[in-house]
Amino acid sequence: MKPAEALHATVPHAAVPRATNQDVKRFLILSLETTCDETAAAVLEGPRFPATGVPKALSSVVASQFNLHERFGGVVPEIAAREHVLRILPVVDEALRRAEVELKDLGAIAVAVRPGLVGALIVGLTAAKALALALDVPLVAIDHLEGHLYAAQMAYPETSVYPSIGLVVSGGHTSLFHCRGPIDVEPLGGTIDDAAGEAFDKVASMLGLGHPGGPAVEKAAATGNPRAYSYPRAFLHEDRLDFSFSGLKTAVLYTLKGQDARSRENVELSPGLVADIAASFQAAVCDILVAKALRALRKTGESRLIVGGGVAANRSLTNQLKNMAKNENIQLFIPPPAYCTDNAAMGGIAFAKPAAGETADLEIDVVAGLVRGRGEKTGGKRGEREPGRARISGS
Repeated sequence: MKPAEALHATVPHAAVPRATNQDVKRFLILSLETTCDETAAAVLEGPRFPATGVPKALSSVVASQFNLHERFGGVVPEIAAREHVLRILPVVDEALRRAEVELKDLGAIAVAVRPGLVGALIVGLTAAKALALALDVPLVAIDHLEGHLYAAQMAYPETSVYPSIGLVVSGGHTSLFHCRGPIDVEPLGGTIDDAAGEAFDKVASMLGLGHPGGPAVEKAAATGNPRAYSYPRAFLHEDRLDFSFSGLKTAVLYTLKGQDARSRENVELSPGLVADIAASFQAAVCDILVAKALRALRKTGESRLIVGGGVAANRSLTNQLKNMAKNENIQLFIPPPAYCTDNAAMGGIAFAKPAAGETADLEIDVVAGLVRGRGEKTGGKRGEREPGRARISGS
């Protein structure tokens, strides 16, 4: 598959008026995203510092690697990194074309530098450094998870989504944050093993549903009975704000292979059985996510919840969150599906960085792992926590 064949737009360029960086009050940023298996670029227009406001996406282009990883049942990091090398320049070129701007119009380059697959991150950062150096414009480093949360602000520009509780649910991350502002974000808890999206992928593989697992399990679950199997909901009634999905994944395996997975016989996966297992599994995941989000809201006293990440596009989860928000008088902000999955438009958070004195030099490096621990911020003032010097663990 050629790079151009995988490109798709999340913002139609025809309806966007031409804007240049020569405008006195407007400012253009090119945002790059290569944290996993999507190569993405977006041109964002927002207020020129020191003015503040929510930027808008003039273009948002994503090159998916879905077909390359499908036969492996998951993302292969080395393949992802090599494909980013091939696609990054065509994607940038397409983003500029759809926004009807040129490189000389850009006022800054933004790029996600943490967390993610190390090889994939390096491709994006290298391209961003080269562009910033060649154009003599500032480089802005973005936290991928903060970006996922800011996508809600991009989707609701007329309403402030902060302060709030942020829930990021994706293939690599399941985390809760106390978001006092776009870049003032405190971790409250996260998964201690598998991410929710990762569990979806593994269960989909067990059920022979293919990759990516999230949409496949959701489709199968539509005709199933969510009460057919009583699967575990780890930490559901505990005060802690952490998640665990490995036991749930193992419970599905035991359904198929018997206790301790000792059976060597293959269970006949009838459509009804697959649907019931998928629905019961999905119900357990949703129950856990909604319960922990509500617990975080109550512990902090916040009245807003923002949700980001690919799993946020799951309709069962969305419906449960809406019901919870209605019952608890909570303002719920979930971006449209195109802004839930990985994209570069969520790099609009870069417009909040200059006010905090946060621009990066060309020596900045990527941070592949997650910064763990309560009270350890993922944002804040310049120098408070620099990429490469944080305590990290694998994602």
